Amino acid sequence: MKRLKVITLGCSKNTVDTEHLLAALPPEGFAVADEGPVDYLLLNTCGFIADAKEESIQAILEAVQAKQAGEASKVVVFGCLSQRYPAELKAEIPEVDAWFGARDLNDILRYLGAPARTRYTARTGDGHGYAYLKISEGCDRRCSYCAIPYIRGAHRSVPIPDLVEEAQGLVAGGVSELILIAQDTSCYGLDIYGRRCLAELMQKLSEIDGVRRIRLHYAYPEGLPDDVLDVMASNPKVCKYLDVPLQHISDKVLDAMHRNSSSAQIRAFINKVRQKVPGIVLRTTMMVGHPGEGEAEFRELLDFVRQTRFDRLGAFAYCEEEGTWGAAHLKDEVPEDVKRRRYDELMTLQAGISLDINLSRVGSEVEVMVDGTLDGKLVCRSFAESPDVDGEILVPEIPGQAGDDEKIGRYINVRITAADEYDLIAAAV
Repeated sequence: MKRLKVITLGCSKNTVDTEHLLAALPPEGFAVADEGPVDYLLLNTCGFIADAKEESIQAILEAVQAKQAGEASKVVVFGCLSQRYPAELKAEIPEVDAWFGARDLNDILRYLGAPARTRYTARTGDGHGYAYLKISEGCDRRCSYCAIPYIRGAHRSVPIPDLVEEAQGLVAGGVSELILIAQDTSCYGLDIYGRRCLAELMQKLSEIDGVRRIRLHYAYPEGLPDDVLDVMASNPKVCKYLDVPLQHISDKVLDAMHRNSSSAQIRAFINKVRQKVPGIVLRTTMMVGHPGEGEAEFRELLDFVRQTRFDRLGAFAYCEEEGTWGAAHLKDEVPEDVKRRRYDELMTLQAGISLDINLSRVGSEVEVMVDGTLDGKLVCRSFAESPDVDGEILVPEIPGQAGDDEKIGRYINVRITAADEYDLIAAAV
């Protein structure tokens, strides 16, 4: 029996990749160990932005130290960082035993002494109430700042029957909320079915016994079919929640980013979404400091956020990524201190909007899923909160309830009693 430990860095898509790798290993030959010496210490790395690269490199160095201390026989590194910089990493860190990219699952399996995967390997649930379901890989868009298409390759959808099978396995393991992810969920199906069929997939998944929530992330305003909004509005299992990274609203900046939507199209899209799906929770991501963003363009972004009042908003500052169109053709002209000021100003604005929205929920009743416990409170989420990126609903535990493990994944009804900028306090009803 070979013992292995896996450390996963980066986004939820990396988490799914790791779970697919583990699912493909024959259980009679491999065991995952949380502690003690292992035969293989595997790292799934992220190479998207500077901070992620630094975190991955530090983790690799720590893994090498663990090997030298006798805690692992071999160190195996895979994922986005090693896909992006294979030669440089091999030269700089020769103590690593094997390097693989982000698309080398079968090569990793063979290296570990396991048979290569001949078909799509469905995962099973791990006792948590939710799971990410990666419906496609890669991206056909060419945003000027983004290296993902060069790391992950072209857009490739997973067939509907395979996703349904995987979802059934997850549900059998205790999952009731499926979070659909990809580099671009809006394009799902185009490459294998010749049409966008995200709505059809969502409908099929909702028909699985045991599925109570389906949540959509990483949609694009251009190309998201109207029938997806129709399913959101009509299917009670599909959360009225949409994550749609917009990045900016200034036409000048959008053009420099090589985004496919204009300011007018984005505004029309948001109006359409809110008209077709009343009460929908909108999450977005914005970028500040991109080449071409002067003070006028930044003020336009602030005005847009102030007027639109997104329920959830994340932001990051532009960082030139080598290998991208932007790195080759655009000058990183916004000073770092200006980027930081703009980021802080945008997030301060959003904090006030979030507080207003959260305060408006005080007194309302909502069904929540229990994700865990913390300091005597149940950590919960309603349809309006996605794990890892949104706030939480904290509910004081009721004496005499089931143990912590038995609480995870349960649904309870609560009344919201208090709020801050990002989290809510509630009481069970």
